[in-house]
Amino acid sequence: MTASSRNSVFYQQFLQKAEEADPVGDICVVTGNLSSRNSLSTRNWLEDHPRIRHVFIPVGACWLNLQEGWWRIFRKAALAGQSFAGPAEIEQATRLATSQLNTRARPWIWGRPAPPTRLLQRRYVDTV
Repeated sequence: MTASSRNSVFYQQFLQKAEEADPVGDICVVTGNLSSRNSLSTRNWLEDHPRIRHVFIPVGACWLNLQEGWWRIFRKAALAGQSFAGPAEIEQATRLATSQLNTRARPWIWGRPAPPTRLLQRRYVDTV
């Protein structure tokens, strides 16, 4: 979802769309500490929607948020080197990049991959 501002109204619209997209069960939203996500109006809205629960990432621990890694990849794919004439072009670039990233999506794995196993190890022997 794109929005013209990062305020409580648009954040509540986002939560409403998430709730409509998943009509069964609980929804746990892991999020950073923007004021729009913890405002009085958002807290009041969440009281009327008990299926949605917020989990705030500790301040200074953004690396715990898997969205940050995705956002870096997304910015590189959709926004880097682009200039947009208006919100419609930003939304089109967002939809296109999201679609392209989803076609090659894989589960996120923390840390570095294990080093490859050496199949053929050579041993050198000196003879006298």
